[in-house]
Amino acid sequence: MDGDPSVGPSLDSFSLFLPLPYRVSLIIVLGVWAWGANLHYLNLIKIDVPSLIRYPGRTSHTLPSHHLSTYRLATLLTVPLGLSLLLFWVITQGNAKSVLEWEILPNIYLLILVICFILPVSFISGSGRHRFLATLRRISIGGIAEAQDGKFGDILMADALTSYAKVLGDLFVALCMFVTRTGSTSKPDRACGGQFMVPIILAIPSLIRLRQCLIEYGRVQRAYNKGGPSKDGWGGQHLANALKYATAFPVIILSAIQRGYEDGKYGLSEAGLFRLWYGLLFVLLNSFYSFYWDVAKDWDLSLFSSDRENPQHPWGLRRLRHFHAKEIYYVVIGLDFVLRCTWSVKLSPHLDHFNDVEGGIFLMEVLEVFRRWVWIFFRVETEWVRSNGGRGLPVVVDQDILLGEFPVKFDED
Repeated sequence: MDGDPSVGPSLDSFSLFLPLPYRVSLIIVLGVWAWGANLHYLNLIKIDVPSLIRYPGRTSHTLPSHHLSTYRLATLLTVPLGLSLLLFWVITQGNAKSVLEWEILPNIYLLILVICFILPVSFISGSGRHRFLATLRRISIGGIAEAQDGKFGDILMADALTSYAKVLGDLFVALCMFVTRTGSTSKPDRACGGQFMVPIILAIPSLIRLRQCLIEYGRVQRAYNKGGPSKDGWGGQHLANALKYATAFPVIILSAIQRGYEDGKYGLSEAGLFRLWYGLLFVLLNSFYSFYWDVAKDWDLSLFSSDRENPQHPWGLRRLRHFHAKEIYYVVIGLDFVLRCTWSVKLSPHLDHFNDVEGGIFLMEVLEVFRRWVWIFFRVETEWVRSNGGRGLPVVVDQDILLGEFPVKFDED
């Protein structure tokens, strides 16, 4: 636990076991394995993810499948991580002084991690990493491809970045502490680089998605003003989506003020600041709005619509479904709600310091990445139904009837 006198004031017990650079590396590597699992399972149920994201298909049966290439990359990243961690634990043995002295080990692995992503090794997902970096460059300034050029892939990656926002913030903190010689394995200093530097980094993924939504709105508006057909009408859905990402900014700003609060600095007492934090309800708004969007817009489920009691499909779901058991959808809806509402940790008077405990921060980051992993299965399934309408595929419908070709039209993202 943090504050354990046996480990001294500079390091908590969790950081002795898993310093900040290793935490960042571990979550990134878990993310690669998770993407491989996404591709693998979706391929098993005959959903062609590469075609949805406009990724080139395999030209020969001798080439490894997309998920196998991803697993190979994940293995390449995992082996040195495991060796580095074992060596670190053997050398430091939980000694605070040794942990500080051997910061070179986790930092070397971070360098290996970067090299593995950019090194052009063709037999280990070389084309996949090239596509990843090209997409990352495009979306890093909020860009988004046209639908025929891989728009859906850009949306998936940008949404994934929002789930990795805290991880990116921790990566900056680790690098900042290393450069300033504070020591990247010492107790994380989230004010490194200035009080608002980390909050700015946390906001970047939401800014990316916000700009993408505005670009999409502009495209729809141009088509709408020219009198051409548009599946999105005048583009109001894109503005509503942009608003969802905008609700994250007040939460980030207020969190930064709360963390660096000094009595009288902002003209508010601490009690007044907490009333502002809770009274504005930005945390609640962001959590509930995001949950609503996941269910109603990203997954096209009818839970929040008047169609939820439609006899043609189970309550709150939709008629075309690839996952056979309707219970899976209900479980995932509940899971998404719980994980979207981790704000309750801050609201609870008994757990108000949970986000200040390093182990708690790491757990929140892992849970958010896990939520995004589950979200991707259903987001891709929804896009496949929108794009194909069930043609030629065994799509689950009401009473588990298998549907062949069925013309269905859904609004696009």
